Amino acid sequence: MSQATIQHVQKQSNSLKSIIPPIATGNRVRVHQKIMETTKDGMKERIQTFEGLVIALNSGSGTDKTFTVRKISYGVGVEKIFPLHSKNIAKVEILGHSKVGRAKLYFMRERTGKSARLKEATLKLEVMNGQAQEVTDELIEEAVEAAKKAEDLHEEKAALEQEVKEEVKTEEDRDKE
Repeated sequence: MSQATIQHVQKQSNSLKSIIPPIATGNRVRVHQKIMETTKDGMKERIQTFEGLVIALNSGSGTDKTFTVRKISYGVGVEKIFPLHSKNIAKVEILGHSKVGRAKLYFMRERTGKSARLKEATLKLEVMNGQAQEVTDELIEEAVEAAKKAEDLHEEKAALEQEVKEEVKTEEDRDKE
């Protein structure tokens, strides 16, 4: 299949999530993944969390985009690759952000102990802890209405200032006579 056909099918399917947290390399994240288990009673779904450092955002478009999370568990490095638009990912919480100068943090694989720490950076985002807000038509309409109200208030203020200036001019003209 051609790339254009694949992209068209991805857009038509509802597999793309509408809310995606702003994941970046260097973020500490907690990924909540849905796990299906077989029990005596049948299939059971539970949520498993995986907390670690995002070491790579793998290129891709649409449903192909993935991110790699690394953590140290009992002295052993564990990495998981998560598809960004997977239906098995319940949510992604952003716990913090580190100052990094690279797109891929593969050098962290060789680091242990204190050398594996990264400098914390303050997040200057409105979206904290992965609480992304879905942009809906209602929110857009509210923003447009607020902008119109602000513009109307500005016009009213300008009109009042003009009236005051005219009154001052007429009073000055009366005083001159």
